[in-house]
Amino acid sequence: MPGRPSLFRTGNGGEKPCCLEILGQSVSYQLRRSRRRTIGLSVDHRGLRVGAPVGASLRDIEALLHKHGAWVLEKLTAWQGRSGASPLAAGSSIPWLGAGLELQLRPDAGRSRWVPGGVELAVPPGRSLEQALVQLLKPRAKALFQERLACYAARLGVPTPPLFLSSARSRWGSCNSRGEIRLSWRLAHFDLALIDYVVAHELAHLKEMNHSPRFWSVVEQLYPDWRRARAELKRLAPGLPAL
Repeated sequence: MPGRPSLFRTGNGGEKPCCLEILGQSVSYQLRRSRRRTIGLSVDHRGLRVGAPVGASLRDIEALLHKHGAWVLEKLTAWQGRSGASPLAAGSSIPWLGAGLELQLRPDAGRSRWVPGGVELAVPPGRSLEQALVQLLKPRAKALFQERLACYAARLGVPTPPLFLSSARSRWGSCNSRGEIRLSWRLAHFDLALIDYVVAHELAHLKEMNHSPRFWSVVEQLYPDWRRARAELKRLAPGLPAL
């Protein structure tokens, strides 16, 4: 398109969730400030990303988004169609522990909460339904991961390592040289058997910080069906909701 904004690629570090009404539609985006000279827009399976100079005003950023609003909405719609995803709304269902989790909106100004079979979300002004949902899901995911880590650490005969969450979409976990484990909260979309495989995989790195045959031997000790689980993760990952 003429005058199309420049694209950019960045990691997740330092991104701020924002929301803006564009051509009558509420659009969530991630804003990242850095030492760049221009404001850049990017739309992919993760949604809308905005890169801006450190000193750029929010007014200038939003003006650019409004200027290219039609392009942004067109690209978001294209990505949603490509991935089979659809915008979240009351009554939508997302995968959670391998089952469906129904989303409902609270009719009052209370707090988001878990209810049988789903969640009730309170969406304050300036935030999107997606942001409210992720804020509710992350603590539940971390509590579950902590429980599974403790279980498999006991089987391995090691203390339960420190746990941190990430928002990665394909790198489900990592283990560093300090013995700290990081798991993507998005793992909680999958059923418990796949979560356990990733937990066992990362714990095995406490014994072998590599992917040698000795490493896979430790994984197999903890999780004998690791080959099937690894293949299943790769098969299911593209269908995850774009939160």
